[in-house]
Amino acid sequence: MPPHFRIPLNLPHAGTLARRLAYHLNRVCSIREVDGTARDAMEQDIEALQDLLLPHFENGENPPHAEAGEVVRRAAERARALVEKLEAARLGDDRFGQVIRNLFECLELGEEGARQSLRAGENPDSALRPE
Repeated sequence: MPPHFRIPLNLPHAGTLARRLAYHLNRVCSIREVDGTARDAMEQDIEALQDLLLPHFENGENPPHAEAGEVVRRAAERARALVEKLEAARLGDDRFGQVIRNLFECLELGEEGARQSLRAGENPDSALRPE
């Protein structure tokens, strides 16, 4: 089991992180040549994450437990798809990976986030990673 942070469910902050993913995609696409189809696919995953998490970002609260479980499931599914596309396009970097890890942590999936963030480019020796 990789070292990971255990953070309580925080869907409002996960919404903030979904916005950061859009920022980082634009940032890496501005400095690297990116296939338009690949970029469009990643943008769709990020937009789906934002749409899913926006209500919780805006009201600043987690939904009731039953609804929260479904939101977590769907958000994790989209985040995994995004990581696969990032990895395939070789667009990941340290900052992208950190945001991915933080997103999974906010979904109470810290162990998976520790693994997915490396696939998304986080430096394994980063001082921000759990020890």
